[in-house]
Amino acid sequence: MRYLLIGFVLLFTSVALANSTDRLKEASFPTQLNDRSPALERKSQGVLTYMWADVYAAALFTEPSISPQRAFAEQRAQCLELYYFRDIDKSDVIKAANATLARQQSKATLARLHKELDQLHDSFRDILRGDRYSLSFQPQQGLTLMRNDQVIFSSTNPELAQVYFALWLAPDGLSKSLRETLLDRS
Repeated sequence: MRYLLIGFVLLFTSVALANSTDRLKEASFPTQLNDRSPALERKSQGVLTYMWADVYAAALFTEPSISPQRAFAEQRAQCLELYYFRDIDKSDVIKAANATLARQQSKATLARLHKELDQLHDSFRDILRGDRYSLSFQPQQGLTLMRNDQVIFSSTNPELAQVYFALWLAPDGLSKSLRETLLDRS
């Protein structure tokens, strides 16, 4: 019985890894973003799975000589791309973001950023399978959110950028395992 259980765990793990590899191939993240100044390179990528369902693939890009941890901590140039595997209602995305923000940020920070967070969330649309979102920060230009290569929101507020990247990159975020993968802490 014990060997059967070990065999099942090994089989499930190998299927999950194969599925993750297939999902990352489907997302087809580039190795570099050359349309940025400076150019950014892909440092890590992973898949967010919720209750056995793959929701999206994520890739984190930073300057070649800057680690993901340093880019986030020092607010250096960075880009987080998400490729969705399923349809998701806009309201569900906003609920998840707001719940995570409430967990991560002080009431004072959320009150200070309330108007801009609402504007950012108002830019969302229902997500369709195959949609690609890109959250970018450039120190001189600020935060940009793109959906399928179209800019849908921008802000010059560096605090908003730090708080929104924290959804994925700070403790108590959307997913501990995805955070560790994106920050290359596996």
